[in-house]
Amino acid sequence: MPGILSRFGRSWLLIKASWGVLRSDKELLVLPLLSGVATVLVLAAFLGAAALAGAFEAMQQGDPEALGVSFYAGLFVFYVVQYFVIVHFNTALVGAAIDRLEGGNPTIGSALALAQSRIGVIFGYAVISATIGVVLRMIAERLGFIGRLLEAGLGLAWTVTTFLVVPVLAAEGVGPMEAIRKSAVLLKKTWGENLIGNAGISLVLSFAGFVVALVGIGGGMMLTDEGYAVLGIPLVSAAVLAFLLVILIGAALSGIYAAAVYRYAVDGRAPGGFDQALIEGAFKRKTG
Repeated sequence: MPGILSRFGRSWLLIKASWGVLRSDKELLVLPLLSGVATVLVLAAFLGAAALAGAFEAMQQGDPEALGVSFYAGLFVFYVVQYFVIVHFNTALVGAAIDRLEGGNPTIGSALALAQSRIGVIFGYAVISATIGVVLRMIAERLGFIGRLLEAGLGLAWTVTTFLVVPVLAAEGVGPMEAIRKSAVLLKKTWGENLIGNAGISLVLSFAGFVVALVGIGGGMMLTDEGYAVLGIPLVSAAVLAFLLVILIGAALSGIYAAAVYRYAVDGRAPGGFDQALIEGAFKRKTG
């Protein structure tokens, strides 16, 4: 029990340290916002195209053979575009965070310019990720429950392995395969499978989002049902905005956290804004 409590306490300290960096450069919130808007637009465009092509009817049939080559080709294109958009803005965010951690003063323009300078390798990584995504989806569709388990397990392994890909792309601009290889090496070198810090950030922000939804949206709907719409509707609106803000803060904190992990993995020193003992305790650098 004390070990679990100490881990959560350490995660909370990591969040506070990341939050301190975010407070010093609130412009970092703009990049997750742009990413969110772009991904929603991409999703809406592809959903519309899929509906017109009859893809949803084929999926409802439950027959893997009904999902022909055209379906998987369309899914591959969607994954490529979606991954490209996400990784592009994440590269800008993490690049700006690395700059800030090293004492720089990044701007939205400089962050986007950095991502633009990496556009070729970002596209290459998007193609690799899309290929992995389509293969996992095919496994899930064709092997039923076992396939879905394999999809979840292999997907988690891919996520862990590529955790530091974006910082590597942002800081070094190497090719996508080299970035994946280096991500795996750095992850093993520093803290292996121990993802407690990132999980702690997700847990705390998920709890914050739950509270906002429960109190704001739930309370607003109750007020509206009781005839107090003049109070309920503004409360729901404010809660929705607060929930979106929690999502943006979570994305920005994750970017700062990834940048901090990368800097420590490369040179073993705590980046600016983070305590050395805290970083070492969180990431447990391996000696063997």
